[in-house]
Amino acid sequence: MAQVDSLVIGFSEEDARHLHHPHDDALDISVQVGDKNTHPVLIDNGSSADILYYLAFQQMRIDRERLIIKDVTFLVVDCSSTYNAILGRPTLNLWKAVTSTYHLMIKFPIDYGVEELREDQVATRKCYIAMLEMDNHL
Repeated sequence: MAQVDSLVIGFSEEDARHLHHPHDDALDISVQVGDKNTHPVLIDNGSSADILYYLAFQQMRIDRERLIIKDVTFLVVDCSSTYNAILGRPTLNLWKAVTSTYHLMIKFPIDYGVEELREDQVATRKCYIAMLEMDNHL
């Protein structure tokens, strides 16, 4: 659990009820980048940067000058990935986000409570399989 200005953010077994256990699935979500809904975006507590993959950047048709979008500054990386972006510690900390890979959820405080983003476990597994297939073709 994490406390943000007297707001307690935590997880319960109820949060994990809809998942297939056991699992080692990655936590990825959909987020709005520019005016595009972007999926999959990997949530990575171990990443010291927020990364936007160049192919996704090109498809968004965002001017290079607009890489700073509100709360997130992405490092644009030109390499292959099944993910479109990675949200790392800079944004997670800025949002005061609390993540749980067991629950495949991210929670963060908003003006009137706590926002929850849930993982689509089936989509995550498809992304993982696609990544393995990509690695096999390199």
